Amino acid sequence: MKTKVKSDLEIAQHSKMEPIKTIAEKLGLHEDDLELYGKYKAKISSSALKRIETNTSGKVILVTAINPTPAGEGKSTVTVGLGDAFNRLGKKAMIAMREPSLGPTMGIKGGAAGGGYAQVLPMEDINLHFTGDLHAITTANNALAALIDNHLQQGNQLEIDQRRIVWKRAVDLNDRALRKVVIGLGGPIQGVPREDGFDITVASEIMAVLCLAKDLQDLKRRLSNMVIAYNHQKQPVTAGDLGVEGALTLLLKEAVKPNLVQTIEHTPALVHGGPFANIAHGCNSVIATTAAAKLADYVVTEAGFGADLGAEKFLHIKARSAGIKPEAVVIVSTIRALKMHGGVKKTDLANENVEALRAGFANLQKHVETIRNFGLPFVIAINKFVTDTEEEIKTLLSLCAEENMPAALTEVWEKGGEGGLELAEKLIEVTEKHTDTFTPLYELSDPIDEKVRAIVQKVYGGKEVEFSSKAKKQLEDFEKFGWSHLPICMAKTQYSLSDDQTKIGRPDDFTITVREFKPSIGAGFIVALTGDVMTMPGLPKEPAALKMDVDEQGNAVGLF
Repeated sequence: MKTKVKSDLEIAQHSKMEPIKTIAEKLGLHEDDLELYGKYKAKISSSALKRIETNTSGKVILVTAINPTPAGEGKSTVTVGLGDAFNRLGKKAMIAMREPSLGPTMGIKGGAAGGGYAQVLPMEDINLHFTGDLHAITTANNALAALIDNHLQQGNQLEIDQRRIVWKRAVDLNDRALRKVVIGLGGPIQGVPREDGFDITVASEIMAVLCLAKDLQDLKRRLSNMVIAYNHQKQPVTAGDLGVEGALTLLLKEAVKPNLVQTIEHTPALVHGGPFANIAHGCNSVIATTAAAKLADYVVTEAGFGADLGAEKFLHIKARSAGIKPEAVVIVSTIRALKMHGGVKKTDLANENVEALRAGFANLQKHVETIRNFGLPFVIAINKFVTDTEEEIKTLLSLCAEENMPAALTEVWEKGGEGGLELAEKLIEVTEKHTDTFTPLYELSDPIDEKVRAIVQKVYGGKEVEFSSKAKKQLEDFEKFGWSHLPICMAKTQYSLSDDQTKIGRPDDFTITVREFKPSIGAGFIVALTGDVMTMPGLPKEPAALKMDVDEQGNAVGLF
């Protein structure tokens, strides 16, 4: 009789958690350093964060992946399992991850708490409302939108051009009907009529600001610098011009504190912030990552999607801004995904196909080249699935060896930290040999178009960049406004190295089209919008929400 495989939710619900006070004690934190959210969740207080600033920093390990496919790569699962593996080896380790968005949780992508026996707990809470951070960000975003429209209604002293308001409202759901809306209808007392739209909360600049701020005062400064509109003279208007940065900071004063939880194996984890990597910078908060580095010898942190998006942005934006120097990179790959990059349909992945695996290997090779270009050591995590055959595993390990690419078979979904021991051991080995050779692929002083071109050619492997007429005009304007020194945040499909999601594997000789730029001056970067990437996703035909429920005891049902 075939044994039923437990779901992620069933595994999480049958796992025994330790009180969060006990988890904190492992880090040298005391009960007074915590702001408790029940028995198993807590925020670390501002005073504790200040106290640990003088601690020696541990080694930061960045987890990234190949271009994702519908088959799934398990990057968050490997991140969790690797942290557990370090602790099994007697290393003091922590995990620093992003908070899930309700949009993909109730849509198609799923949550972001890991999977199998490599999960952060309480999984149900983390994947739903958690400690309310995303709600606070949503509220701050929409408070700013309301204050902008009230300013128009009350005389518009800043002479804001209502046709050039760039600040959108936000909701943490996939709701395509809100992409473009008209507000202020119904007469003079209802406000000034204008076109508007909604972003998903994780695409809000406030999310990016919170994740890149070093402390509360830096948060306030960044909020003040956010461009919300342009006036009739086509000059930028900021939240600071409106005088609302104090109120926004007040709404975010609790959300800016990192959230402490634990894995199934009781490894401490900070889960904080959650910007998307295809439309934002895709990394958890600077505060959480730097705090983890002050509390542990090894910090395992992830960046969204493949190395072309999350890792590139971690290294060019987050690491630069926060002064973080990663010691090594993990590139997560699966045989299933490589076969898809080699042309196999999702329905045929269970069948052995060594030739498709060899063809799809080119995608992994490009991501390895990118990390090597940054001067960082790496280990490939081959995340094992039950459908992988011995011949396929042997082939992939052989291909990696031929290219001098260190690799480790990883089985953390099934075995937890035990399944990540080989990966952890290889990382310890490469970090001990590592000398500081981390080198960004462009200088901040380079012109904006040259920075974009550097990313396209050195990270994506593309040939050239085309700028729309609107983007070209923006390049001139941004130069005049003094924004050209900022790093670039590419908004691009995650499924391809190009801006065309159908070009899987390793395309070449392609051109990336930048249709427009979006200034995120508070966050401290310029967004380059490519292809048809959108800041408000839609739901699939059968959303994951249709399978979700709650039983008579109040337990979640159908949550992965």
